[in-house]
Amino acid sequence: MEKQQTIHKAREALRAGSVSAAALLEGALENIEKRETDVQAFLEVFDDAQKHAEDADAKLAKGGGGALLGIPIAVKDNILIKGKVASAASKMLENYTAIYDATVVEKLREAGAVIIGRTNMDEFAMGGSTENSAFKETRNPHDTVRVAGGSSGGSAAAVAMGAALGALGSDTGGSIRQPASYCGIVGLKPTYGSVSRYGLIAMGSSLDQIGPMTNSVADAELLFSVIRGHDKKDSTSRKETAPKKGTAKKIGVPRALLEQKGLDADVLDRFNEGLEKLKRAGYEVVDIDLPSAKHALALYYIIMPAEASTNLARFDGVRYGLHREGDTLMEDYALSRGEGFGKEVRRRILLGTYVLSAGYFDAYYGKATALRRVMQKEFEKVFEDVDVIATPTAPTPAFKIGEKEDPLSMYLQDIFTVSANLTGMPALSVPMGTVTRDGAALPTGFQCMGDYNSEHVLFETGKVIEGGTI
Repeated sequence: MEKQQTIHKAREALRAGSVSAAALLEGALENIEKRETDVQAFLEVFDDAQKHAEDADAKLAKGGGGALLGIPIAVKDNILIKGKVASAASKMLENYTAIYDATVVEKLREAGAVIIGRTNMDEFAMGGSTENSAFKETRNPHDTVRVAGGSSGGSAAAVAMGAALGALGSDTGGSIRQPASYCGIVGLKPTYGSVSRYGLIAMGSSLDQIGPMTNSVADAELLFSVIRGHDKKDSTSRKETAPKKGTAKKIGVPRALLEQKGLDADVLDRFNEGLEKLKRAGYEVVDIDLPSAKHALALYYIIMPAEASTNLARFDGVRYGLHREGDTLMEDYALSRGEGFGKEVRRRILLGTYVLSAGYFDAYYGKATALRRVMQKEFEKVFEDVDVIATPTAPTPAFKIGEKEDPLSMYLQDIFTVSANLTGMPALSVPMGTVTRDGAALPTGFQCMGDYNSEHVLFETGKVIEGGTI
């Protein structure tokens, strides 16, 4: 599949007058017309995008600025856009129209972006394949019999197929980075609190983070610079702190984690080729020990369902969302939630409610939160010696639609990504070549994880990985 245009190249063309915002949008819409039937990346393409592109052209004609002026951007369906449906790909919110813009959407508008549409996702961001949407299955643009990843699969597929030059996703346990890996694009999970969550439909409040998905590391850096910053409307938002000085010099590799069952041999080969590329660029690569990392997946699948069950308690069929009438109030609840939530959402609500129950809270949730603090300290200690922790983004390339019917096999795809969410640290996925499955060349990803507020180090390292064929 041909490499898609970058935001930086499009900005240069717009400012030089060699292309218009309307023409950029038209190109994106043509790609949607050609490929959307097969890929199914969007839940809605906005009919007012053309007007916004024309407004951008008027500003460009007057010498107007804006970091994203005239650039078509897609937005995941759990991020509120005023006047547009925000369903989180669930029947529960199928007819819910947002009454305000999420802070990140406000920032996109201020930067002049043309928001082209809302993208498909796993329902309430619960899933790793975008097969759990209530409305459609998003398919991988590189091989449409395979998944695009999840939960931000629609955003990843939209960028990969040229329907947008960038997109916003949300990442709770890898939901930006894993689909970025599967679709051959760049995805960043920023430091927790560095990007406002105001206007994001919550799944796991201590884990969720909005981030960019783009065709290049430089584009991810640009998009991150637009959406980052403290927001007084978000109680978890952190005030800007100066990033640590210096550049990356030492890469740490948790070899014991790579030896666990499930990592494909050719994916490991691509990863090792990436390490060799970093060595040739002057980086030192060392093995590191992260004993708690082997427990990360178990911790995540206790903490995340607990937070999700709490957040989704508000969808009760009474105040807003889907309502089904029963003979009693309890039947109203049961019918509305039973019909409004899909199978994976119901599974995680049940699991979360169980680990929070009186008889099991200390045994499960209490121990998980205690070990989470141990993990955070362990990672902080490692970053005193190394600048970046490197792993593959996912243990396999994109799998076939319907292939992973066992939920546990699906959850194992998060083995390398969940640590960044549990610790709150940033992580970047960069394309690192392809592997062949059934005659198709499928992308894989190289993940760089950094210390708090060290996104600049990740971008620097990612550009080395990106620069040339691995």
